[in-house]
Amino acid sequence: MRATTTLVLGAASLAFTGLVQAEDAATYTTRNLTVETALKAAQVALKKCRDSGWQVAVAVVDRSGNVQVMLRDRYAGPHTPGTASGKAWTAVSFRSNTGALVELTQPGKAQSGVRSLPGVVMLGGGVIIEGGGQMLGAIGVSGAPGGEADEACARAGIAVIQESLEF
Repeated sequence: MRATTTLVLGAASLAFTGLVQAEDAATYTTRNLTVETALKAAQVALKKCRDSGWQVAVAVVDRSGNVQVMLRDRYAGPHTPGTASGKAWTAVSFRSNTGALVELTQPGKAQSGVRSLPGVVMLGGGVIIEGGGQMLGAIGVSGAPGGEADEACARAGIAVIQESLEF
């Protein structure tokens, strides 16, 4: 009798599990920025910095951290493209603006080890791009005098596309 009860309970458990799994979708849909939208954000961010007298590089990455657009002003330093794309990648990877992560990852803090991960650029200037309640990517700026200035340029780029990102 005991074996029969175990067999029945096991079968019922499998049947219930199958019902729950049947309700789970096998695929999902994500929203991504078009290259035209990413380019528009990058151009505005570059212009904002240029108008302030700063030569910068601007990178826009998709939600997976892949670079969609990279712009470098003519006198921006050779390190700025890599730093801009690193800031954008870091923002997407940690789903947080890099300016907010700078303080959390200072030496001696619990999260300080994050700074030693490959590809992480823990400097202000990487800003998440969101629309319709989803993270769509990030924009990174490098070359302005400090992370706050880089972030201001990034935010100007996002502002110009924000309305088109909402449902």
